[in-house]
Amino acid sequence: MTTIANRFWAQAAQDPDRTMLVAPDGERWSAGRLHAAANELVHGLRAAGLGTGDAFAVVLPNGVEFFTAYLAAAQAGFYLVPVNHHLVGPEIAWIVADSGAKVLIAHERYAEQARAAADEAALPAGQRFSVGGATGFRPYAELLDGQPSTAPPGRTAGGVMNYTSGTTGRPRGIRRPLSGRPPEETHLGGFLGFFGIKPFDGNVHLVCSPLYHTAVLQFAAAALHIGHPVVVMDKWAPEEMLRVIDAYGCTHTHMVPTQFHRLLALPDEVKRRYDVSSMRHAIHGAAPCPEHIKRAMLEWWGPCVEEYYAASEGGGTFAPAAEWLKKPGTVGRAWPISEIAIFDDAGNRLPPGELGTVYMSMSTGGFRYHKDEDKTRKNRIGDFFTVGDLGYLDEDGYLYLRDRKIDLIISGGVNIYPAEVEAALLTHPAVADAAVFGVPHEDWGEEVKAVVEPAPGAVAGAELAGELMAHCGRVLAKYKCPKSVDFVAEMPRDPNGKLYKRRLRGD
Repeated sequence: MTTIANRFWAQAAQDPDRTMLVAPDGERWSAGRLHAAANELVHGLRAAGLGTGDAFAVVLPNGVEFFTAYLAAAQAGFYLVPVNHHLVGPEIAWIVADSGAKVLIAHERYAEQARAAADEAALPAGQRFSVGGATGFRPYAELLDGQPSTAPPGRTAGGVMNYTSGTTGRPRGIRRPLSGRPPEETHLGGFLGFFGIKPFDGNVHLVCSPLYHTAVLQFAAAALHIGHPVVVMDKWAPEEMLRVIDAYGCTHTHMVPTQFHRLLALPDEVKRRYDVSSMRHAIHGAAPCPEHIKRAMLEWWGPCVEEYYAASEGGGTFAPAAEWLKKPGTVGRAWPISEIAIFDDAGNRLPPGELGTVYMSMSTGGFRYHKDEDKTRKNRIGDFFTVGDLGYLDEDGYLYLRDRKIDLIISGGVNIYPAEVEAALLTHPAVADAAVFGVPHEDWGEEVKAVVEPAPGAVAGAELAGELMAHCGRVLAKYKCPKSVDFVAEMPRDPNGKLYKRRLRGD
């Protein structure tokens, strides 16, 4: 099998009638039909003014349009900017403006926030398109109607520019240089081989998490490029996932531990109703998985439950089930294209068994944070970068994590950055000071708690707590908002202004 035959475009030309996508409503899309839609979108975006290296943003649910956007960017030298559809107007506006997106494609579900974002980002009215009816947007069909379905000229590999937050609370785009080569000459899809997933081989990939997440889109797109039909769930529900696996014979998917927790909570009779024996790889990451949850899933689904550790910036480890059972708690060994190292605060590389900061490097090329060279330079040692996690390597090269980024909250597998929530709280006149951190939650892993020092004249209590949570809801996505607010007379800070969050947590 040639390398080119492992890419979507070649497959679509060779076998255009083969089903390659099953939409959330059950509609089957052939490779030829999906290829034609992607080509039409390239022509449409070029007509809208996009050229090589330009970006367009999407606020879309899981569905055909998301894959069409990905395939269009990947073969036309565009940057696709996926936007978390739970964000509110000001948050979306920041990403649209910062990325320099020349076009915004939104779904009618998110029209209100997308319209507010487009207005704030000063995006011209003619550059806004909506899937479904939305006031202030041109119909998405106008991007495709009348455009040829033939391959666009000057095809060149594009990329995805995901946005990730940092300690400043402002998300930053992770921008990798474009290769300038034809898309067939890139390594799209190859990384699934790290997990033992082969091209074709009767595989069927299941998308059961939002495609705006870096890993979810990367796994799904890789599957598409190596010949795996992709079955897409729009909104995840535990029993529905079991039904879809059974109905379509799904073989691999990307999950987070919260989903394991919800699946295990199903009644036994529901679990027995569906056949999940087709599953070969249930790969989980994004958040720590409690050992008892992992063992319960292994007992139910068998050795397909596998773990990895990575960052949107790159790098990664992988732990197949058999290796995890031999070394419980590990997140695995480095991928073949990655290297893991542990450094102390002075920049010295530490030997096995010593706890320090986890650094990663990738042999496939670097990245930079868009419009933030200072952030790009920070947290690097040579070719290695870190996202601030603490851990150690054992003698066999297996990585064990012992802590996460300072103060990072992970709720349902989603990163929440306290600085962003604190900044929102501090815009309320009744708040003199604020601290935000995660507290344990049985279902989500963690939930957001805020501790507030009231401004002079403000009265602490349930009424103010409710007012502050409502205030956050107007400027932040729902999942970022505090679920509870406590009050203190004075925030525990040292003379230099350092906040002692441990005193607030009681740990």
